[in-house]
Amino acid sequence: MTKQVNDPGSDPGGDLAGKHVVLGLSGGIACYKAAELCRALIKEGATVQVVMTEAAEQFITAVTLQALSGRSVYTSQWDSREANNMAHINLSREADAILVAPCSADFMAKLLHGGADDLLSLMCLARPIDKVPLLLAPAMNRQMWAHPATQRNMAQLQADGATILGVGTGFQACGETGDGRMLEPPELLEDIVAFFTPKLLAGQQVLVTAGPTYEAIDPVRGITNLSSGKMGFAMARAAREAGAQVTLVAGPVSLPTPRGVTRIDVKSAQNMLEAVLEKAPAATVFIATAAVADWRPASAAERKIKKDGSGQAPRLSFTENPDILATLAQSPRARTGELLCVGFAAESHDLEGNAQAKRQRKGVPLLVGNIGPATFGRDDNALLLVDAQGSRELPRASKLRLARQLVADIAGRLK
Repeated sequence: MTKQVNDPGSDPGGDLAGKHVVLGLSGGIACYKAAELCRALIKEGATVQVVMTEAAEQFITAVTLQALSGRSVYTSQWDSREANNMAHINLSREADAILVAPCSADFMAKLLHGGADDLLSLMCLARPIDKVPLLLAPAMNRQMWAHPATQRNMAQLQADGATILGVGTGFQACGETGDGRMLEPPELLEDIVAFFTPKLLAGQQVLVTAGPTYEAIDPVRGITNLSSGKMGFAMARAAREAGAQVTLVAGPVSLPTPRGVTRIDVKSAQNMLEAVLEKAPAATVFIATAAVADWRPASAAERKIKKDGSGQAPRLSFTENPDILATLAQSPRARTGELLCVGFAAESHDLEGNAQAKRQRKGVPLLVGNIGPATFGRDDNALLLVDAQGSRELPRASKLRLARQLVADIAGRLK
């Protein structure tokens, strides 16, 4: 076996640190995406062994994948580098998972029937199914994907224990548009990280709010705040990774929706309250990450308010917005323990004192405090977890890493 080359771009503390992935390529134009996927896996700390079918070699060279993975690529079951000439046994036993990306319609059919006439299919058949999971990233023309035979094959492969990572939709190499594209490497990476994440929230229905709200003054102006929504989106992703069904109610932000998360876009605090109340009856956990405006103009002008030359600013009157967190925390389901409510507090000073006071005022078991000016728009944060027993600091780290720590804390409270 070729020794793994140390990659200065890898992260020893990455999301896939310590994982060894066999990346299998079957024939398809999507093989070009496998190069980026290989690199992404390694950057997250994984080691990658590439195995290619003869058809895959028509689309990308083994040299490319060898350079990216730092390992010699295997293409034949007759490879003499293995002392026992059993690459299909040796390579599969070392893997934490076998990922076939792209997985063609032909290769799916071969797997279904236990075909084993090349190294990759041999490995998939010979792997210990209770120890080495099989992940498939389909890639094919839209008509091939929609064909009943392909759909039957996919359903049976799932029943046999394989994990189908789904497909993307859009313009295809053949010139047609529709479902069947292989997912993009960042999407696949997110799914693979989620696959390996312990399912601490399995069976839970998590409702998350994120971002700012926007309170209209007139058709072109409004009141908002500096919240980027990044912490809330990280919470949604972390909860989904942990096995929950997640609904994300997002204020006006332009962040991509985390994989597998249902997103509802809203604008004002009233919009957010309505969306939350609609979804709350099915939720078991509510995480109020959004920075909801406390006040809104009492009435929004129907037309743009213009200067009149007097030098006097228009007079605005304000009314208090509904308290979304308190509304849910004081609901019958929250009081009986059916709904766990977690709040966030963005403060400018005296974080612990203000957070503890807010927790008691809102009536929530856990409030997460942070200093707003030090975190708005950033990819990292530092959190203070405040409950009836006191407080606990989560030192500065990426928002996603903090979100995962918070998910673990929430899972412990649910028990």
